[in-house]
Amino acid sequence: MGVFTATARNLFVCASFFLFLISLTVPSRPVWAQSLPVLAQSQKPAVSYDEKKRQANDIAVTVMVSGISCTCARFAEDIRNVVNDLGPDGVRVLPVLGVGGLQNVNDVLFLKNMDMAVVDEDNLRLLKKKDPALYANVEQRVQYITKLYNSEFHVLVRNEIKSYDDLKGKRVNFNLKDSQTEVTADTVFNVLNIPVQRSYYDNDEALKRLMSGEISAMIILTGAPQATLAKVKKEDGVHLLALDQESLQSHDLRELFANYLPAEITHENYPNLIAEGTTVPTIANRALLVAYTWPENSPRYKKVAKFVDAFFSKIDQFNNRSRHPKWREVNLSAEMPGWVRFKPAAEWLAAHRNQGVSANPDSTPGQSSPELRLAFEKFMQNYASSSGRKTLSTKEREMLFARFIKILAESKAEQAAAR
Repeated sequence: MGVFTATARNLFVCASFFLFLISLTVPSRPVWAQSLPVLAQSQKPAVSYDEKKRQANDIAVTVMVSGISCTCARFAEDIRNVVNDLGPDGVRVLPVLGVGGLQNVNDVLFLKNMDMAVVDEDNLRLLKKKDPALYANVEQRVQYITKLYNSEFHVLVRNEIKSYDDLKGKRVNFNLKDSQTEVTADTVFNVLNIPVQRSYYDNDEALKRLMSGEISAMIILTGAPQATLAKVKKEDGVHLLALDQESLQSHDLRELFANYLPAEITHENYPNLIAEGTTVPTIANRALLVAYTWPENSPRYKKVAKFVDAFFSKIDQFNNRSRHPKWREVNLSAEMPGWVRFKPAAEWLAAHRNQGVSANPDSTPGQSSPELRLAFEKFMQNYASSSGRKTLSTKEREMLFARFIKILAESKAEQAAAR
């Protein structure tokens, strides 16, 4: 019995000493950490995976744009930067890089989950001409939210080319196939009846081939200033061609000016290419932000309507030097003949009649100050009496207002310089 007790006592002492040694080698757990398993078990994820996925999709709207160097891509970026709100009830703008031209309209029509796109004003007319049956009611399925900016028709040529007529039989780049540039350039050269050898390079490749003499001209339809052309200088042996009745006296341009705006490319657009105090006359197409007409009260319809409210309500925030200078041309209330206004956009404008609807406070006669509106009406009266024109189209009024604003700005600059 005594031997057994002694043996047990010795085993207990040995075991206690062994446990003591272990305690010296294994650090003790801090008191604050002892409750961590309990906390970890009690804390559950604030938002589940499925809920996070739903929230991400609930706020996202897509907008199709053309090439990354296009003015439309810069506009989409500006809109994203101003409108984006990534909160659970916000709006997130997702620009999608497309082809441009008529394809942008087709993508809004036929691609799944495509909400909006930047397209040009002439697209509906050209699509209906191309396939009257397929696009018979296209204006009911794709509707415009607002006019964005004017896209000027740039034709950059080598110095030996003096007019469009000199391009007959020459190699001319029409930009990428099916791009808006190619679509409009096709119309222009068909109206002028000037056959050329067409190529379809991107802008950077076309400029390289123009400089080397492989091609005689390259065409870009975009809002000035355009990134590729901004790098060009007169010393490079190239210049921009004029497109007006004076430079093309043997051509009938009435069809062009019935479908496009008279426009000017200025020294301010390209100071290294156009001499100060001079301009290059051309035509312009109006770029529009359009939407697919989802069924009313559907989730996607509501998302686009929410975007329209956020975008229109923040239009004044685009009057900023960090934004593209073309925002000065944006007039939310401008009407587009041949197009139907997207209902949420029309309803917003009706509810905000007395509110500014332009990024440029002085850009809209109908929505600007009474003094500016009266001054423009007087300008119109003087024009009517001198030209003998009694009625003017929407495009002609827009052209005259742009001229009026330019004259007004020059007058203010002269007055400021005289002080």
